Amino acid sequence: MENTDPRTGRGTVQRLDNVAMVVNDLPAAKAFFAELGLELEGEATLEDSAVDRIVGLKGVRTDVAMMRTPDGHGRLELTKYHTPSSPAGDPHAPPNTLGTQRVMFAVEDMDDILDRLRPHGAELVGELVPFANSHRLCYLRGPAGIIVALAEQTG
Repeated sequence: MENTDPRTGRGTVQRLDNVAMVVNDLPAAKAFFAELGLELEGEATLEDSAVDRIVGLKGVRTDVAMMRTPDGHGRLELTKYHTPSSPAGDPHAPPNTLGTQRVMFAVEDMDDILDRLRPHGAELVGELVPFANSHRLCYLRGPAGIIVALAEQTG
């Protein structure tokens, strides 16, 4: 079997396909991540019994936008639920909140990226910090309170 761990004979993960984030304003989220450098791969409206069964909800109608990283290896699925409506979360929850969604991107020219994201609502959670003499790191809040971490290699 091709997708089994040779040590155990059990099935294995092939790759991380995507990370999904639920947002309340899909156009704003697409603009934010496009400004960060992700490319829109495709969009769809999903609503049928198969979707209901997959996500464990009834009457699902959702718009989905798949954004791809420039290297083609990572994807971010942005999802706007029309029905049932999404329960309110805390868009200011601290990064150590159980279940908090955070996605990290390796970037070049951190200062330029931060300047471009601020008009899209990005706010630093803490500070932009030199880390381990090799990176500059920061957490910022993006659409729907999503925490976006950025890492710029410096050494």
